[in-house]
Amino acid sequence: MSIEAALAEIESQVGQTTHVSEWMTIDQAQVNAFAGATHDHQWIHVDPERARAESPFGTPVAHGFLTLSLVPCLRGLVDASKPLFPGVKNVINYGLNKVRFPAPVPVDARIRGNFTLSSVSQKPDALELVEVFSAEVEGQERPACVAETIMRLYF
Repeated sequence: MSIEAALAEIESQVGQTTHVSEWMTIDQAQVNAFAGATHDHQWIHVDPERARAESPFGTPVAHGFLTLSLVPCLRGLVDASKPLFPGVKNVINYGLNKVRFPAPVPVDARIRGNFTLSSVSQKPDALELVEVFSAEVEGQERPACVAETIMRLYF
């Protein structure tokens, strides 16, 4: 597919939900691994006993940035055998416009990503997509993370 044909197809999806992921469980081992990778060992994340006793959530919670870091996985961008569009050779995470963490992700909760296309524009050698990502937490009314994500598609 040419970049022009992809632009026409993608433009027709602006304002629509483009992807809803499968549910993913966030367990204590994953939270601990993220704490190790980021050197953020705050007790509210990694000390279950203290979190049950002292946290306003009554349980350990995932780091907000852990939830945000799952965007590529939840968006389905990590499997090279399933490109977003025919002819896409590379998808680059270009950044974020706005990020908020309205609610916690309790350890052992299930989350899923919901993605809505906000805009698409043609760059000299790529298409730039802006999507609104919302991390839903099963059984919670408010999302755990809402962010405007920017990615570039290279053909």
